[in-house]
Amino acid sequence: MATVIDAATLRAYRETHYRVLGDAPMTLRIEQTCAPLATLHSLLGVTCSAFITAANPFSQRCDDNTNATRQQALAQDVAEMGLRAIQAAGEHPANGWPAEPSYLVPGLSLADARLLGKKYGQNAVVWSGADAVPRLVLLR
Repeated sequence: MATVIDAATLRAYRETHYRVLGDAPMTLRIEQTCAPLATLHSLLGVTCSAFITAANPFSQRCDDNTNATRQQALAQDVAEMGLRAIQAAGEHPANGWPAEPSYLVPGLSLADARLLGKKYGQNAVVWSGADAVPRLVLLR
């Protein structure tokens, strides 16, 4: 897929640790099966989930207050869809970029993940299907 996202940014997305917080903490890695995610899907009766943020649109840093406001709007959108947003954070292990506030949204379809990602100006979302393998889904 052709993209306008530069190679260094794509590499950073692939290397990022997508940490799910809350009652069942886990770390998602791109293209690596995640047994705890499979268990969560099973417990919640869903076949997919998305790791998504509204922070730092198009990978341009915003201040904490702006990101918090954007995250609150995303959480509201998720709630209106009848889904649950689990607190999460995307954090690269070495590049110094601050952890991005994020959510894991169990049951969020790929189509809806794409729509929300685009609505909030994201370059990509991370989506997992029934195989519980997080995949980087480019939006630009």
